[in-house]
Amino acid sequence: MSIVDIKIPSPGESITEVEIGSWQKADGDYVQVDETICEIESDKATLPLIADNSGTLKIVLQEGETAEVGDVVCSIDASAKNPENNSTDKSSPDTSTLTESSASERVSPGQATASYAEGHPSPAARKMMAESAAENVSGSGPAGRITKQDMQLHLLNVTDSSASSPKIQKATDLQDSRKLTGSSSSAAETKTLAEPPVFTGSRNIKRERMSRLRRKLAERLVSVKNETAMLTTFNEVDMSAIIELRAQCKDVFMQKHNVKLGYMSLFTKACTESLQQFPAVNAQIDGDEIVFHDYVDMGIAVSAPKGLMVPVVRNAESMTLAQIEMEIARLAQLARENKLSIDEMVGGTFSITNGGVFGSMLSTPIINPPQSAILGMHNIVERPMAVNGKIEIRPVMFVALSYDHRIIDGQQSVSFLVQVKENLENPSRMLMG
Repeated sequence: MSIVDIKIPSPGESITEVEIGSWQKADGDYVQVDETICEIESDKATLPLIADNSGTLKIVLQEGETAEVGDVVCSIDASAKNPENNSTDKSSPDTSTLTESSASERVSPGQATASYAEGHPSPAARKMMAESAAENVSGSGPAGRITKQDMQLHLLNVTDSSASSPKIQKATDLQDSRKLTGSSSSAAETKTLAEPPVFTGSRNIKRERMSRLRRKLAERLVSVKNETAMLTTFNEVDMSAIIELRAQCKDVFMQKHNVKLGYMSLFTKACTESLQQFPAVNAQIDGDEIVFHDYVDMGIAVSAPKGLMVPVVRNAESMTLAQIEMEIARLAQLARENKLSIDEMVGGTFSITNGGVFGSMLSTPIINPPQSAILGMHNIVERPMAVNGKIEIRPVMFVALSYDHRIIDGQQSVSFLVQVKENLENPSRMLMG
C-alpha cells in the first residue's frame, strides 16, 4: 500500500494558520491527480488544495478545523484502483489468480451493482445530517449517494409528521378527559374543541458556517468604523461625454486590444490624474507619521463567490486605458475563480467600488485600511439637468468619496471629487493630459 500525505501549503509569508473550508470530495472517494479536493481559507484568500496523486481519499481534518501550514490535511492511497475502470467478467472468473481474500470479497450478481457511494452523504448533505441528527436517510443520487435534496425532503417529511402528531394527542387527551368528568355539555365541548389554526408551511432554518475570509472581513470593517474618522462627500457626474466616447471607440478598441472599453478604466484614469493633484488622498497614516506615495496602486473591489475581494492594479498612474482594462479583466477573472494570490491583494493606496452594476443609486463606501479614501460609483440614470439655462435630460451618476478626516481635510476631499467630476465630463482633456 502506497499512502501519500497531502499537507497544507503556505498561502503567503505572513500566514501560518488556515481553516479547512469545504471538501469537494468525500471520505473514501477516488480522486484523480491534479483534481481539486478541498478549499483552504486564510484571512485574505481562499485557495484550492490539489491532489498530488490518484487514489482513494482519506480525510484527516474536517470542515471548519484550524490547522497550521505543513499539517497533514488528508492522505491518498495511491495503490487503490479506480472503481470506474474495474470491469471484471463475473461469468468466467480466472480462478488461478484468485487469492483467499479476494474470493471472500466476491459478491452475488444481485449485489454486483452496489457502490461504495451508496448511503454515503455529499458534503452538503453530511452537514445537514449532523445539524438535524437525521438517520436512515435514503439516497437518490448517483450510485445511491445521499444528496442535499434528499435531506431537504427528509426534513420536510419529519416536520409534517411532527406538526400532525400534537393534534392527534390533543384529541386523545380530550376524549380521556370527557370520560373521567362525564361532561355532556355541548357548549363546553365546543369551547374546549376550539383550537388555533395549524399552518402547514415550512419553518425550516438553515445554518451555514461563516468562512474565515468573511469573518476577517467583518472584523476589518468594524475596526474601520471604530478607528477612523470616516466622512463621505457626494457629487454628480454628467456621463454624456463618457458614453459618447465609448460609443465612438468601443469597436476599434476591441479590435486593437481584444478587451472592451469599460467605465472602470476611465474612472481609474480620472482618479489617478486627480490623486497627483491631491496627494493626501493617496496617503496613509503609519503611527505618528503620514506616508505619501508618488505612485497609485489602485484597488478594484470585486464581488467574488467567497465575498468581497479587492485586487490591486499596480502603478495605475503610468498605464494606458487598454493596459488598465486588461489588468482589471485579468484580476476580476482570478477573483471569480478564487485564484487570487495574497500578493495581488495587498499594498493598495486608493480603491474604487462600483455598486452601480447591482443597481445602487447612492451609498457610503467603507474605507479599505490602511488606505485613507475610497471612491464609490453608482448606476447611471437619466435625470433633468440645467444646461446653459435650459432643462435637458442627461445620463447622471452620483459619485461618493469616503475619506479619513484625520488625514484628509474637507477642502481636499471636496476638491478631489470635483476634479474627478471634471475629468470624467471632459474625457478628451483628461486623456491628453
